[in-house]
Amino acid sequence: MIQGTIPGRVWGTAMGECEPRNFIRPCLLLLLRERPAHGYDLVERLHAAFIDDLDPGGVYRTLRSFEREGLVRSTWSTSGSGPARRTYSLTTAGTDCLRHQIELLEVTHHLVHVFLARCGEASLVSSVVGERSERTGVGP
Repeated sequence: MIQGTIPGRVWGTAMGECEPRNFIRPCLLLLLRERPAHGYDLVERLHAAFIDDLDPGGVYRTLRSFEREGLVRSTWSTSGSGPARRTYSLTTAGTDCLRHQIELLEVTHHLVHVFLARCGEASLVSSVVGERSERTGVGP
């Protein structure tokens, strides 16, 4: 467990909760904070804004988990054409969870920034970026 302080904050498990595999959670909460949506719309918006390699099944599993946790509620909506769709909206608990996730991401951002600064001081950042650019053809 990583522990320490940032001025005005105490943090403990930020890195665990903000691992890349968990990043879908705050992203989905943010998208639902912006507007209620059905699963397919959320998959499309996640792919466009945040996550290139997206498992749509994982999105639906996370939404069902959110509903069990009380972070979202869903209703069935029907249109003139096509099947009924489950539309998800954020609850007050979901908004509180999003705020908590934002705090954890701010701590994680600080930790990564400090780490990268130290790598730069050790002359590691430019060589790692250069090596990646040579291997992938993608620059900084």
